[in-house]
Amino acid sequence: MLKPLEMAHAFLAEILTKNDYALDATMGNGHDTVFLAKRAKEVFAFDVQFEALQNTRNRADAEGLDNVRLFWSGHQNINHYILGCKVAIFNLGYLPNGDKSITTRYDTTIDAIEQVLNILSVGGRVSIVIYPGHEAGKLEKVEVLDYVSALDQNYFTVMLYEPLNQINTPPLLVMIEKIKSTDDPFYDRF
Repeated sequence: MLKPLEMAHAFLAEILTKNDYALDATMGNGHDTVFLAKRAKEVFAFDVQFEALQNTRNRADAEGLDNVRLFWSGHQNINHYILGCKVAIFNLGYLPNGDKSITTRYDTTIDAIEQVLNILSVGGRVSIVIYPGHEAGKLEKVEVLDYVSALDQNYFTVMLYEPLNQINTPPLLVMIEKIKSTDDPFYDRF
């Protein structure tokens, strides 16, 4: 059985081609950026920590990947840098082996998800791995699930992949597919 992050990668890999643009909304140590860069035309990756940017650049360089654009910026600023993408991944929480007091926050995460859904191509996919094992993650889980649960089913399909019998608080995966353009004049975001 696949773990949530493995499932996220499989979900995105099904549709991602060398002609597509991809987004890593939380670059962390660069694993997702490299995963996407091996399959996409170009990857745009964001993080607020310079250490994450350095780690990701080193990982991409070690793999010989020159199709990554790294932004030392929060994912809530995505719309200032990119116009569209076919897939996006959010791997929430804190930087592994980094400062655990710096975490993603539900307000900026929801803002970023909304921006991504607006620029996502029809048929495009978003994966969101949530880690509720810390205080900020617990709140982020509640708020993100509330937000994605309210997305209009005429425009988005939303699925949840979550371990149910674990004694700790393992990560869970939200998968979103855009099935119709939100440019439709009848689309109501609110």
